[in-house]
Amino acid sequence: MNGLPVRLTAVSGGSLQRDNPAVRAAWWGMLVLALVFGMWQTACMAASSAPSVDVATALSRKTLLWDEFNGRIRAIDTVEIRPRVSGYIQRIVYQEGAEVARGDLLFLIDPRPYRAALDSASARLERARATAALAKAQDQRAQTLLQSSATSKEEAETRHASFAQSEADVRDAAAVVAVARLNLEFTEVRAPVAGRASRAMLTVGNLAVADQSLLTSIVSQDPVYVYFDPDEHSYLRYSAQMHQARSSNGVPTVRVSLADDANFSHVGKVEFMDNQVDPATGTIQARAKLSNADRMLTPGLYARVQYATGNETQVILIDDKAVLTDQDRKYLYVLGAGNKALRREVVLGGISDGLRVVESGLMPGDKVIVAGMQRIYFSGAAVMPTEVPMSKASAHPGASGTGAASAK
Repeated sequence: MNGLPVRLTAVSGGSLQRDNPAVRAAWWGMLVLALVFGMWQTACMAASSAPSVDVATALSRKTLLWDEFNGRIRAIDTVEIRPRVSGYIQRIVYQEGAEVARGDLLFLIDPRPYRAALDSASARLERARATAALAKAQDQRAQTLLQSSATSKEEAETRHASFAQSEADVRDAAAVVAVARLNLEFTEVRAPVAGRASRAMLTVGNLAVADQSLLTSIVSQDPVYVYFDPDEHSYLRYSAQMHQARSSNGVPTVRVSLADDANFSHVGKVEFMDNQVDPATGTIQARAKLSNADRMLTPGLYARVQYATGNETQVILIDDKAVLTDQDRKYLYVLGAGNKALRREVVLGGISDGLRVVESGLMPGDKVIVAGMQRIYFSGAAVMPTEVPMSKASAHPGASGTGAASAK
């Protein structure tokens, strides 16, 4: 049996010496030895075929749950710089890509035609004032003569009308001067807001057409907005939270992380929810304001936004790497008695501090297999476990909480 020869002594006539106690004891001893050796071989083969896996104990603690959504960083102020007068660009003053302050000079359009127009308008204003002064004197003289009947009433009225027209001409000329002065000022294209300027779209010598030619653009830097799109179920919860926060003079907060950042280090205040849910996507646009003093949040960047779902709750947390997918079902393996890998179907929740919330299917203290699952082919398979701590999930940095909306 199992490779061990068993030899029994025979007697004449071909019968075994079964009645001999010594022979019977030796026969049973060899049989037991063969069985023990076979079982040992089977155990060794089973032990050598069991895969090595890492197991970690499921955590149970009170935590603040966060829903995670996709979002985009947007500038609060975005301005396209266009000239307000036409002319040829004489000089580009700012440095492309640099930050500019409000009122900084960006472009200089050839001012000579507009300076000449201002001088001409100023001369016409002086002439109008001189004419008005003469008309005033004539009107006063006519009124004096009219009192002594030295002139006709018609002549006095004509002189008074001429004076009134001269005053109107002065105001008209003054308005022309004001417009000419404005046009001269507009030849200096200045930044209307503080922010980072883009490249110059027209270079020196090119014609800039008033209100048409795009010269450059400016986006503000600090603070910035992050836009994200909660689903309608989350929106209903958030609406209740925002109402409670306003009642207590508080503002709901979000945490924001960039694509290459595992930590949600940027904190902002939710200040806007759109006035309607998009029926095509079942989402609503929300906006939070973030400080950007370190200039890490560039407008247009993709961002991951976490929104607190309520108060602290007792939950079970696991590493997201332990979760497997079978069509539309989520499952994992836990370590059972005798180092057996047992399949458990679970219902997952949001993310908390990088760990996945398990809403059902798992008990506190269960030992979850977090590595080596690809070598487990069926529930109940033997494994060789190694205890490791439950670490933060790293396999799916873009995983979302109860919902994720597409970035817009």
